[in-house]
This record gives sequence, structure tokens and C-alpha cells, in this order.
Amino acid sequence: MNEKTAKLCISPEHTILEAIKVLDETHERIVLIVEDDKLMGVLTDSDVRKWILKSQNMMEMVTAAMTQDPVCVTEGEAHRALRLMEDHGIDAVPVIGNDRKLLDILFRYETAEKKRHSGERITAPVVVMAGGKGTRLRPYTQVLPKPLLPIGTTTILEQVIDTFREAGCSRFYISIHYKKNLIKAYFQDLHPSYEVHYLEEEGFLGTAGSLYLVKDEMKEPFFVSNCDILLDVDYGKVMQFHKKNENVITLVTSLKNYTIPYGVINLNKEGQVESLSEKPEMSFLVNTGVYLLNPETLGFIPREKFMHITDLIQVCLDRGKKVGVYPITEKAWEDMGEFSSLEEMLKARGLQE
Repeated sequence: MNEKTAKLCISPEHTILEAIKVLDETHERIVLIVEDDKLMGVLTDSDVRKWILKSQNMMEMVTAAMTQDPVCVTEGEAHRALRLMEDHGIDAVPVIGNDRKLLDILFRYETAEKKRHSGERITAPVVVMAGGKGTRLRPYTQVLPKPLLPIGTTTILEQVIDTFREAGCSRFYISIHYKKNLIKAYFQDLHPSYEVHYLEEEGFLGTAGSLYLVKDEMKEPFFVSNCDILLDVDYGKVMQFHKKNENVITLVTSLKNYTIPYGVINLNKEGQVESLSEKPEMSFLVNTGVYLLNPETLGFIPREKFMHITDLIQVCLDRGKKVGVYPITEKAWEDMGEFSSLEEMLKARGLQE
């Protein structure tokens, strides 16, 4: 077994939370559950998603959520790996020997020399919310609007757009207000190969209010994204999930893990100590700021009125509409909206010491 494969291995005694940490640390979408060098099963990002939606108990053993009989190839069948991945809609195939001894793992993006976005190609329109003042990034945003702040050789806004372009999207609607002429001038000089349309707000309308301006444009499910977050997610799979579950809105959510830095005392009904938990970990699903909406939701937005997208979600829930979540892991979400997270992202990419 090579070093790359070994980093993806955990034992059956590990928890689902520990497996998720391996997913985040390796930036792959699969963990291998191994005992005595034998492959017992795999845990993919899809398995994690199903588990979160079913249980959300991250302290269960990984065996409770793993796929026990994953698609594999033997050492002499490695040439069949890509076809198996395509046939089964998966991103990786373990290589096993006699008695299921784990030898290696083959990835679709390596085998086919493709990008990590391997789901269906989509052409969904994308609305990017870029009209805010970026107050958390002052004083920089007093000179440039937040969407035009540079990340390496490109802007925040271009990086967000590029994540959707990888999935096949080519029609973008940019909601603008603060320093809007700078944004329009930048894209005019850029001459992008994709469509750019502007939603010009007369006043700040909130994350849902400006969507009224595309009410007559959207004839199919469309994405809405904040302009300051990057997700490592296959948007084709998000679309598949959205349609399969017949949601009117799907929120892309991130699993956030927090460690309480103290020993926690658990009491019984009589107020006496029942147990002690030393620095327990807690997990929450949090909103990333990326959504997939059906056009019908636009009929619930008032004209030229301030409205948050969370208010629109509540309206849909009150009307009995289906609103779902598509969970991703913590490291698959990068927030560029404030200094601390922006600096972390720059350091991770080697753009800042």
C-alpha cells in the first residue's frame, strides 16, 4: 500500500466525525475502512451526506454509515476502473488483492485527467449577490467593492463564477449596488467568454429582494450564491439531488464542528452529576450562502421590497413547500467575507505568509 492510500485509511473503531476529518484533511471524497490490511468498506462524501440527513449523530462508529460492499478492482483489472466509475457514478475505486487486501486506490480525476467535477454537466443560470458594502473587510472595501478584491491574480467574484463554470454554467446575473460602476467597468475590460447580466438595485433589497428582477428570466432551477464564498462541491450533483427530492429550494450547508474547551458536566433529573465529558465536540449544519431555487419561488418575492433569502425560505415552508439541504464537509467551504477567514484561505493557497 502506498503513502497516498494509507492516508485515506481508518479502522472500524473510528467515529464518523473522525472519518469526516480525514475527508477534510486529504481533500478527497472517500475514506477507506481497513482492518488487518483488509478493506472492510468505504465512506464517501455521499455516504456522509445521507448519514447527516438521517441521523446527525457524528459519534457513531464509521461502520454504521459506510458502504460495506464497494465497487473494487483487482490488481490485474485496473484498466477497467474508469469504466466502472462512469457506470456507477462514483469518483474512486479501491484496488484489492487476495482476501480483499487493500493495495491502492484509483481516482477518476487522475485516470481520466479531468477536473474533480464529474457529475452531470449543467447549464443552470447563476445569480451572484455582489451589491453589499463589505463592511467586514473595511478599509479595503472603501476603495474597491468586495467582489473586486484580488485573490491571487483574479478577483473574488471571478473565483466564484469559475466554480460554477467548471460545472457547465455560462449565464450569470450579478446583483450590484455599492460601487456598481467599478464592477461593470471591470467586466467590460475583461471581455469574459460567458454571459454577464446586471441586476441594478435602486436601494439595498437583501439577498432575496433583488431576485424579483429576474422573475421573468428564470424558466428552470437556478443557483444563487453570495459573492464571498467558495465551495468545493459538484454542482451537477447538487442539481440531481434537488430534482430527485422535488425541492423548491435546496440550501448547500456545511458541517461545522466545534470543540468545547472545557470539561462539560452532565446532570440527571435530580441535579446530580451523571457523567463528565472532557472537551466534547459538537456538530452543526450551517448555511454556506449557496442555494438552488425553482422559478416558482420568485412569485413569493414582493416588488422593490427588502427581503432576506431566509425570509423567502420561511414563506415556502409556511406554504408547505419542500425545502432541503445538501450537506458538505467543513473544509469544502471557504468564506472570504472577513479578514480572518480571508487570510486563512490566502495562506492555504500560498498567497500570503
